[in-house]
Amino acid sequence: MPGDKSKGAMEDVVVIGAGAAGIAAARRLQAIRPDLSILLLEAGDRLGGRAWTVGLPEAADIGLDLGCGWLHGARTNAWTAIAGEVGLTVDRTPAPWNDGGRRLQRDDAAARAAREAIGAYFERLEGHEGHEGNDAAMADMLEPGNPWNGQIRAVGTYITGAELERSSVVDYNRYDPGPGPDWRVREGYGTLVSLYGKPVQARLGTEVTRIDHRHAGRIAIETNQGVLNARAVLATVSTNVLAAGKIDFDPPLPDKIEAAARLPLGLADKLFLRLVNREALPADTHMLGSTRRGATGTYQLRPFGAPVVEAYFAGDLAHDLEGQGRGAAFSFAGDELAAHFGADIRKELSVVAMSAWAAAPHIGGSYSYAEPGASDLRGRLAAPHDGRIFFAGEACSTSRYSTAHGAYETGVAAAELIAGSFSQSP
Repeated sequence: MPGDKSKGAMEDVVVIGAGAAGIAAARRLQAIRPDLSILLLEAGDRLGGRAWTVGLPEAADIGLDLGCGWLHGARTNAWTAIAGEVGLTVDRTPAPWNDGGRRLQRDDAAARAAREAIGAYFERLEGHEGHEGNDAAMADMLEPGNPWNGQIRAVGTYITGAELERSSVVDYNRYDPGPGPDWRVREGYGTLVSLYGKPVQARLGTEVTRIDHRHAGRIAIETNQGVLNARAVLATVSTNVLAAGKIDFDPPLPDKIEAAARLPLGLADKLFLRLVNREALPADTHMLGSTRRGATGTYQLRPFGAPVVEAYFAGDLAHDLEGQGRGAAFSFAGDELAAHFGADIRKELSVVAMSAWAAAPHIGGSYSYAEPGASDLRGRLAAPHDGRIFFAGEACSTSRYSTAHGAYETGVAAAELIAGSFSQSP
């Protein structure tokens, strides 16, 4: 189109980011304001964001989730009901940390001592009279010299994706995923989120680089595919993308950038290993690689009974293994599995898939954590700007951050604010 592209056709709402929050917002807007034009922009080549499922040829009905995999707080998790609506299967096998979950470790004196030490640590966290002016790092609650500090550190990194020295006690205590248990989607959480996004008009491979909100009544959105215009914008990109300045706001939004920088993404990566002989390992059983080291993997053996092992690495270990590549991750997992099952188990294993969330160019990590003193910034990040620029995503949730249903809830809340802003506009 000749002339000034910034004065071309205008959408009512442009949603940036096709993850759980962006898709939830777009679907909610479709339902409550069908008169509005809604366009979803996604820099990557698929819907889902940090919900990403890949297939396993040997088990076509089972999805392997490289991102979020558990329906936390499943009874009130919105995605549980949506799974039924789109025809997917919710598997109610107890998670290893729920009652009835299967764990490999023996119930011996050492295991009981570890559970007591871990329980006492989390009691100290929960007993901390914390607020923003009296926050602490989760590492401050460790007992010096406790022989189980390694296992406590491992569990802590699985929760936040970061080492305990960088993670806020106040933020931990605000986490509330809702009433359990934790279930899974047999075909994959990523499959669920992407299917839910299908009815939304979306443009993939469209990276937003600048949001010009200098003019009343029009926001110009510059992308690698040209300039778009909107009356309202919802940004659901990750905190690492915002903090890195990958989207330039004009005028700048320093409060948002500061909040994002202090709510960075931790890292949790998954490695899926194929088993030649599925009977070599017990089905749907959990194990910890090492009960003494903080730098250890946690393993779900044969999820859904499939001939695979799901290895999960977090924090600095995940960064190290991701940086070294699949071979290093495979070697590390093989060593930990061999320590439990014998050296021959390595002959049974080969790599199916591995995530690399830190390197994902439009994401940059797995899920947000708060630095000490930064938990209140989740509310600052979520607050609309000028009634025209809105924000959503798991990092905007004060109690369900790091989850796909937390992202969903913030997307729905933002959609309702956007709908209200249109009803008030002339």
